[in-house]
Amino acid sequence: MEQHLIALDLDGTLLKDNKTISDRTYDVIQQAKQAGHIVVIATGRPYRASKMYYEQLDLTTPIVNFNGAFVHHPKDDSWGMYHTPLQLETVREIVEVSRKYNVRNILAEVMDDVYFHEHDEQLLDLFNLGNPNVYIGNLRDILRKEPTSILILSDEQNVGRIRTYLSEVHANVIDHRSWTAPWHVIEIVRTGIHKAVGLEKIASFYGIPRERVIAFGDEDNDIEMLKWAGVGVAMGNAIEPLKAIADDVTKTNEEDGIAIYLQSLLKL
Repeated sequence: MEQHLIALDLDGTLLKDNKTISDRTYDVIQQAKQAGHIVVIATGRPYRASKMYYEQLDLTTPIVNFNGAFVHHPKDDSWGMYHTPLQLETVREIVEVSRKYNVRNILAEVMDDVYFHEHDEQLLDLFNLGNPNVYIGNLRDILRKEPTSILILSDEQNVGRIRTYLSEVHANVIDHRSWTAPWHVIEIVRTGIHKAVGLEKIASFYGIPRERVIAFGDEDNDIEMLKWAGVGVAMGNAIEPLKAIADDVTKTNEEDGIAIYLQSLLKL
């Protein structure tokens, strides 16, 4: 069988709800690698919060982090590093305007440094994975580097209003999407950045055409990746808009959906 590139989202896709990889899925991924296929991770997480799964799968490939805003090869510095941050002045404008919407907090991530606008123990625990450098204070004052992404934590009723403002004022420089419950978070990256951007770089490096790229996902930050891939597969637990554009739907992340699909498609 011809070589395929297999792209795996993490949360809700490769990972079960308890944030582990099932034994069956792990075994099938190893079989796919042994058969000569290329396996990569494509996630919205920073590298520090995905490194443990990269190492668990014993990958030796580039990785897509921050939904495509950071793409690099953890084991080969010569491969290149693609970092596409937000403009600092845009971030400062968003921080200033956000006060009108009574946001709960704003976070900025500069690679593996995390900046909190307000102190929040719950968020500190959530974003402490990988032991980042943490800074707390007014982002307009303490943020001196262009951030990879920013996250706005809001009350549910204000998410729509904030996203409308972002679309009306900053549409030419940023893209934004919202997380699903329980976190009412708006995630902002530079315009034109999504997982497919990183996946295309990796596919080109390995000389694998789009029609032999298989991508798995479950959320709206996977839409562009599944559209771009020759075979875009939505998990059974995926949101309906993703299932609508996917080429196929597999079982859920709790039912070894990735393993079942790869075994069938790649004859493993």
